[in-house]
Amino acid sequence: MGRAYQNRKESIAKTAAVKSKIYSKYGRQIYVVAKQGGTDPAANLSLRSLIDNARKDQVPAHVIQNAIDKASGVGGEDYAIARYEGFGPGNCMVLVECLTDNPNRTIGEVRNCFTKSKCKLGAPGSVAHMFDHCAIFSFAGDDEDAVLEALMEADVDVTDVESEDGIITVFAPHTEYAKTQSALTAAFGDDLEFDVQEIQFLPQTTQEIAEDDMPMMNRLLDMLEDCDDVQRVFHNAIFPESDA
Repeated sequence: MGRAYQNRKESIAKTAAVKSKIYSKYGRQIYVVAKQGGTDPAANLSLRSLIDNARKDQVPAHVIQNAIDKASGVGGEDYAIARYEGFGPGNCMVLVECLTDNPNRTIGEVRNCFTKSKCKLGAPGSVAHMFDHCAIFSFAGDDEDAVLEALMEADVDVTDVESEDGIITVFAPHTEYAKTQSALTAAFGDDLEFDVQEIQFLPQTTQEIAEDDMPMMNRLLDMLEDCDDVQRVFHNAIFPESDA
């Protein structure tokens, strides 16, 4: 059973490492959101949404609670949001969102990812202006008019409401996140289940990546994913369709 056992052992180790990274990222995010807006999920809608997402990703309850307990105490880590901008293969645009307690370490790691994948880290503002900072909510439904009416009655500055294949998707400015969530749950009930409830950067334009550039694009994304401080990566690249 030697080789089969070794392969399974490596697979288990890899899965454990991926889970550990997910837990760490959620723990950091929950800590920051709880520190900023309070540790009571009932009063801090951003925290409640983040906890819901963590549970969907099977983050253990003790990881969530430990992060909240840290945030309720005095001192602890002092994480700050840091965003870095750059250009990937084919001149596609890349936004890297981090939580860091050491900006010098983080920018060094992010720059290394760009350099080793033959990409270019840009100056602040070189890319961000080409992305919209949006609050996005999606849930089962097909009556977009009723959703739009509920949001307008609640004075939400909604950007767009789309309906496709039985799923309603709401787009609003990121500053309207809590207001949008409150309006939707007030209109359709507290048991409304969101498939997506988060803040994202959406590209205003897209850039198709040549097949020859795919290895370097994948290398960049993989290296960024392996950085502990990196939380999310946004880009405007469109990957070529596989013939398989």
